[in-house]
Amino acid sequence: MDLLDDDMDDAPEPGSNAHEFTVSELSGAVKRSIEDQFGRVRVRAEVGRVSRPGSGHLYFDLKDDRAVLAAVTWKGQAARLIQRPEEGMEVIATGRLTTFPGQSKYQMIVDQIEPAGAGALMATLEKRRKALAAEGLFHQDRKRALPFLPRVIGVVTSPSGAVIRDILHRLRDRFPTRVIIWPVAVQGEGCAPQVTAAIRGFNALSPGGPIPRPDLIIVARGGGSLEDLWGFNEESVVRAAAESAIPLISAVGHETDTTLIDFASDRRAPTPTAAAEMAVPVRADLAARLAETGARMARSNAQAIQRPRQRLRDLARALGRPGALTEGARQRLDLWGGRLEPALRQLARARRQQLASRPMPAAMLRQFTQGKRAGMDRALMRLEGARARRLERPRDRLAQLRQRLDNSLVRVLADTRRVTAQQGARLADLDRRLVAAIARIRRQRQDALVRLDRMRLSLGHEQTLRRGFVILREPEGGVITTPEVAARTPRMELQFAGDRRVAVRPDAAPEKPKRRKPAPPEQKTLI
Repeated sequence: MDLLDDDMDDAPEPGSNAHEFTVSELSGAVKRSIEDQFGRVRVRAEVGRVSRPGSGHLYFDLKDDRAVLAAVTWKGQAARLIQRPEEGMEVIATGRLTTFPGQSKYQMIVDQIEPAGAGALMATLEKRRKALAAEGLFHQDRKRALPFLPRVIGVVTSPSGAVIRDILHRLRDRFPTRVIIWPVAVQGEGCAPQVTAAIRGFNALSPGGPIPRPDLIIVARGGGSLEDLWGFNEESVVRAAAESAIPLISAVGHETDTTLIDFASDRRAPTPTAAAEMAVPVRADLAARLAETGARMARSNAQAIQRPRQRLRDLARALGRPGALTEGARQRLDLWGGRLEPALRQLARARRQQLASRPMPAAMLRQFTQGKRAGMDRALMRLEGARARRLERPRDRLAQLRQRLDNSLVRVLADTRRVTAQQGARLADLDRRLVAAIARIRRQRQDALVRLDRMRLSLGHEQTLRRGFVILREPEGGVITTPEVAARTPRMELQFAGDRRVAVRPDAAPEKPKRRKPAPPEQKTLI
């Protein structure tokens, strides 16, 4: 009762001078207090309701068995999250606490989310695998056969790791082929979007373009932990691998590592080196097989010829001697040939006797003659008709040939005119180009000649003499280059600019040239 009495005594009485807060002031004070006390916190919780509105922000709940904490990740930070929150996932969220005065509640601004241990990652992985399998992305009917001998292989991997060197070395040993590398990050937050873009980029290449379209894609990475390989478990990577029109080999991790891209790819390789072995055959084995096949074909062709030849020989031996088959017929022919001439003579005598005994009446002979003549007339008429028809067909054929020849001549003349016009236009173009080239070469040569002349003038001794130098010469015309030669020369010549020469003696001063302008104050001697 004392406590109640004390509380009642401390309560402000009506009309006291206690400070009156506005709602905004009180909300601001609570906001500052919470943000100062919990500026940076890490919360281990289970993800509850997840909302992704069109604004791009993420709204979700962090909960345990006794409380729920509202959380939000703004659009810019949501795009950089390594792990997206999913309902039922156990995570460790890092951020700061603040309040939302509009609804009188406190919430957590999350800028980093990590799975709470490998168990949570495996649970998330299994859940995602079942969802994608239910869509049929892992079905065997979707998988395509690998090309036997790809001309171009696209490799999606890091360009600085040992994986690409192993793949290139193995391909070089087995069957050298063209390789196009699409460099990507193989772990971290940029792994999934870059691998997705690489797979879709290879598929977007057009055949026959400046960059050849690969016949086979290899997605490769070395071994690592589950967190390191998590980028290849992302849904975007799995969908890009399943939608790829180009056959794809997954070579992520070691033989014991399994990622979701392994299920969506057309073939899984335990290591990147094994992927290179799957991609191409061994050229030496192909050459040996080709040589063996060629030898077998040659043996088959030889046997196909040898067997009928042997069969023909066997039949020939069974047939016997060919001359023996015709000896009997030849003998019968000789016998009948000897009987033929007497028989013909006997037949002729018998017919002659028959005709003499029964002479043919004149009327019958006349009728026989007329019948034969009528037959000859009909044969002659048929012969004339046949000859006319026979002449008509070559005449028609000749007319057709003449028409075709005329048409051919017309086409040839037209083609000749067209070709002549084309050649004339080309010749005119070549003439214009030749004239332009000659003019250009002439200008270049003239410019070069002018430059050489300028260089000659600038480097010649005349320009040096114009700057105030003189040349000492002997009477014979030789140039004096040393003081010793000048001392023992009794008479010398001074050459000035403009090839003006003055003869002087060493012991006498040189004569001054007669010039209207005064001499330069100092003359330098060029030795």
